[in-house]
Amino acid sequence: MSEPSRAPMKIAFVLDDSIDRPDGVQQYVLTLGAHFTRQGHEVHYVCSDATRTDVTVHSLARNTAVAFNGNTLRIPLPTSRAALRDFLDRERYDVIHVQMPHSPLFAGRIVDEARRVQARTVRIVGTFLILPNGRVSEIGTRVLGRVQRRNLAKFDAFCGLSPAAGEFAGEALGIEAPFIPGAVDLEAYAAATPAPRADDRLRLVVLGRLVERKGAVELVQAIAGLAPEVRARLDVRLAGKGPLRERLEQQVAQAGLAEIVTFDGFVSEEDKPGYLSAADIAVFPATGGESFGIVLIEAMASGAGVVLGGANPGYLAVLGDRPEVSVDAIDIAAFTASLDRLIRDPALRAELHEHQTQRVRQFDVTVVGEQIMELYGA
Repeated sequence: MSEPSRAPMKIAFVLDDSIDRPDGVQQYVLTLGAHFTRQGHEVHYVCSDATRTDVTVHSLARNTAVAFNGNTLRIPLPTSRAALRDFLDRERYDVIHVQMPHSPLFAGRIVDEARRVQARTVRIVGTFLILPNGRVSEIGTRVLGRVQRRNLAKFDAFCGLSPAAGEFAGEALGIEAPFIPGAVDLEAYAAATPAPRADDRLRLVVLGRLVERKGAVELVQAIAGLAPEVRARLDVRLAGKGPLRERLEQQVAQAGLAEIVTFDGFVSEEDKPGYLSAADIAVFPATGGESFGIVLIEAMASGAGVVLGGANPGYLAVLGDRPEVSVDAIDIAAFTASLDRLIRDPALRAELHEHQTQRVRQFDVTVVGEQIMELYGA
């Protein structure tokens, strides 16, 4: 089916962080932006300090680092309203797409000044991207919503990256944010060449930041609980960097898993499709704080054998209702049992692979892009 023909638009993706960071928010806007560029639209990224030159970037703020929702984030320092007003008057965007929750000192000011400069000739939309990971981040988001009531009233439409994220946005900010998922470019991921393998052991791949809520500690405990003959069948690859690296290495050594567990460090965006494609089982055991599972759909799209994820609301929006592919990672016995079943049962892996191959189609950027275009009023 051919995509609808539309007049070219000038679109600004606004995020408080830098576009340089290899995180989920950046992947979300870059995937959509690349798709819209291919459709003939002009796409800009308006953010804090950044250095990349392969896309059109406007770095209009300086950042400082803070801890929030189980991550280390960089938030913008106050930005001159006059400078933002001059910038917006010069660029004259048709659509400003803000990643939320957003800072009143940068993205919030862009929204304010865009309304002053262009009144209602620019459409302002927002994607609500988070689920709180704990009481502190939940309270912080609710307080931010109260502070930004007037700013939120200047938006034309919102969406949530998962049903749970949209529901929380309604509770915390008083906005209506229907579910529009994250996206991958299926065509690009399908072309991935699997990373080379040294033997025929089952490859179990984990990719993500090495922080508490991503579940790497629980994964190692679950693997240690497998029978020795089952463990011996595995080639476990842990990819990512973060403060838990040294602790995880010690945990692996103490559990006698050094012969089957390899720490591969950071994997670039260019290498990610091939890395995931080589997995017989790709595991993302996050325990919470996930609004959506971009990396899960990347793994499915790359052709990974089976994608197993933590049973948190954001990941379940990707995985669906097949209990074999979701697990409460904190329940180590259940986690071990899930891994054991997938390792021992190749027929089940094949069935689940086919199911996920079909399911991932709904997250293709051509499908999601149409939903976003409707949000833009196009």
